[in-house]
Amino acid sequence: MLNDLGLLLNAVLISTPPLLLAGLGSCCSERSGVVNIGIEGMMTLGAFVGACVAYFTGNGWLGFFAGGCAGALLGLIHAVVCVSLHADQTIAGTAINFIGPGFAVFLCKAIFDNSSDSPALDLSAKLPKMFEGKFASGSFLYNVVSTYSVAYLSFLLVLVLWFVFFKTRYGMRLRAAGEHPWACETLGINVYKVRYIAVILSGFLSGLGGAFVTLATVSQFRPSVIVGQGFIAIAAVIFGKFTPQGTFLGCLIFGLCTGLRALLGSGNMVSPHLLSMIPYVVTILTLVFFVGAGHVPKANGRIFVRTR
Repeated sequence: MLNDLGLLLNAVLISTPPLLLAGLGSCCSERSGVVNIGIEGMMTLGAFVGACVAYFTGNGWLGFFAGGCAGALLGLIHAVVCVSLHADQTIAGTAINFIGPGFAVFLCKAIFDNSSDSPALDLSAKLPKMFEGKFASGSFLYNVVSTYSVAYLSFLLVLVLWFVFFKTRYGMRLRAAGEHPWACETLGINVYKVRYIAVILSGFLSGLGGAFVTLATVSQFRPSVIVGQGFIAIAAVIFGKFTPQGTFLGCLIFGLCTGLRALLGSGNMVSPHLLSMIPYVVTILTLVFFVGAGHVPKANGRIFVRTR
């Protein structure tokens, strides 16, 4: 019984971090007043770049950071189009969801002999685990403690972003830009700068989430490696009322659903096709029951043109 609990917690610790990183990134952008539904595309490009860099350098941490930078590049493009050029944010995000995966597959085929899948990573090129070899394989402590350090770092990031959002001057300006950008302008706050930082950070965290998938879970890039996780992360943000702590709770719920799918699927007692539906069914139910209850920033999605 204890080992089964350990396996479930291990599955949660593996499936939650990519959702949480992407969800926290989405939370940053949305609270600044910029809708970012391009999380999926940013995660996919981050997944490819992370796997590619780790494959050639043999360094999982370097690949992880590179994946974040790739997502930040798409975040910069999204910021330029939406903040400076005043484009429709939903359409721009949809374009990012096409550009990210398309560019990732194009680069993958160009680098790896016309293959849309990258080679499998060696264990030494993946993200490291904590306390490797300290606990017996398959034990409760092995499954819960001896796991990827990024998982616990992503949980710590929730506290960091909560502090930034609600205890710092930038956090106050970030929230104000998403609620009353015109009032911010009258106070001398550079709304464009605040939003640029938030959207680029959104892309960086989403890229980290995608890189975690290929550097910890799957060990290689495939075109379907993200499979809707970006949209699940957005649903978690809505469930969490656009706050870091609420997003964390939402991602834990979705991570638990994914963990149950992995645990129940190991015994072949239930059809794997039915089990694979669990996270997406929960996503739909979340959007149905919580999308109206969440406090959406008042200026979210509205084009802001500064007057001076």
